[in-house]
Amino acid sequence: MEEKLILRAKQGDDAAFGQLIENHIKTVEKFAFQLGVNQASVEDVTQEVFIKVYRFLDKHDRGKFTTWLYSITLNVVRDMYRHEQRQKRKTLELKKQVPEKMFIEHGFDEETRTLHEYIQTLDDKYKIPIILHYFHDQSYQEIAEVLGVTEGAVKTRMLRAKQQLKMKFEKVGEQL
Repeated sequence: MEEKLILRAKQGDDAAFGQLIENHIKTVEKFAFQLGVNQASVEDVTQEVFIKVYRFLDKHDRGKFTTWLYSITLNVVRDMYRHEQRQKRKTLELKKQVPEKMFIEHGFDEETRTLHEYIQTLDDKYKIPIILHYFHDQSYQEIAEVLGVTEGAVKTRMLRAKQQLKMKFEKVGEQL
């Protein structure tokens, strides 16, 4: 049965190829996850695997299809890890070459730089509303739409963020 699907898919039958995907998608997802791919990336890996299967299906001429599929999945996962490692090395190299505070304007005084550093330590749910409101002139309603929360939730987050920032400044004896 599977050999017939493969043959039809090789001849350009998209329905047959779709059936192959349907028959094996869970196998690929499970194997990728078991190889250590995080849940958020499993879908991307699976998509890449089936793109490769589509491109190279005519090269599969013998052996068990699932064995070939495992091999492709393993190679895609290895490629993904190699790419991640290259990106990490590039990021580390850039951090060595570029001053850490590159995006802070040179005209900022020490207090402004300190405030920026404190804002960066906030949880995202507090940091994002502060940044959107004070640095991008977004209203509470607009922030609520961006975050998918109520305007009341934005007000609460803003209040808590301001309290946290005030505490950070008071710890070092400065006034906000």
